[in-house]
Amino acid sequence: MTLLVTGGAGFIGSNFVLDWLADAAAEPIVNLDALTYAGNRQNLAALEGDARHVFVHGDIGDRALLDRLLAEHRPRAVLHFAAESHVDRSIHGPGAFIKTNVEGTFTLLEAMRAYWSALEGDARAAWRFLHISTDEVYGSLASDAPAFTETHPYQPNSPYSASKAASDHLVRAWKHTYGLPVLTTNCSNNYGPFQFPEKLIPLMIVNALAGKPLPVYGDGMQVRDWLFVGDHCSAIRAVLAQGRCGEVYNIGGWNEQPNRDIVHTVCALLDELRPDPAGPYARLISHVKDRPGHDRRYAIDARKIERELGWRPAESFETGIRKTVQWYLSHADWVAAVQSGSYRDWVATNYAARG
Repeated sequence: MTLLVTGGAGFIGSNFVLDWLADAAAEPIVNLDALTYAGNRQNLAALEGDARHVFVHGDIGDRALLDRLLAEHRPRAVLHFAAESHVDRSIHGPGAFIKTNVEGTFTLLEAMRAYWSALEGDARAAWRFLHISTDEVYGSLASDAPAFTETHPYQPNSPYSASKAASDHLVRAWKHTYGLPVLTTNCSNNYGPFQFPEKLIPLMIVNALAGKPLPVYGDGMQVRDWLFVGDHCSAIRAVLAQGRCGEVYNIGGWNEQPNRDIVHTVCALLDELRPDPAGPYARLISHVKDRPGHDRRYAIDARKIERELGWRPAESFETGIRKTVQWYLSHADWVAAVQSGSYRDWVATNYAARG
């Protein structure tokens, strides 16, 4: 029995692979990743020499490769993490998001449909395709609106969220039209170890430690529901094991906070754990021009997954954010390795004109 994981060298994917294989009795994983800028083999260094982890450098858009991997490894489930996932990058270059999130998912679904159709008996009945998506497909909420449920209408507002919405619709259509046994999860904002420092929390940590400005978009009152990545991994396990075929499950941390408060929390933790002789890190906060079409609020109603599968997050934001800051403080080599020239060019492109 084997799992095929796409995007397993990225932030959430690598956390899932490490979490899954931490169990000595766990099924092997075939890990397919294109190693774009946010995919990092270093994330998986702990698995070097582990025969249960087969890493394949390749693209989900390569049908011949997909067919070969399916024939060789015969996975009993596919977990689809692979995606371009940063709103700001999608604004500057939407084409990559359409190629990976829409065209790549289409190619993957077609390969899986051919593979699943040839299965027989129990293997065919038990097989699953688990598609990992985002709450951003639902659009923006007013401050007093109810949180997103699984039946909330799709209203994507960025090239990123539109491409993920398209992939969600493809997955749904392949279930409805072809009978492909699928599951979809829509998660809130993840944070934790191995997150590429373009996202809010790791960007604030690495900039603060370097004495650089901490750029906060607009008034900083954009609200997100924050989910520790380890809790997301446990939710995915629950959906894979018990989720009803064809269903959607929202995964959230029950923790709505505005970006401004997140930044102040990170600064306070750094003041405690790595004080700066020059003064409190909050002195570095700099409000910059907001990004175009910035959604004001996301909030996840995660009662369905709790009711049906018994899942709730184990970490509070206080425990999760402390673990996250401590991880970045103790992994300076990882941070330095990912801050390549292309990363510095990206930061300059995105923030230079926002001052």
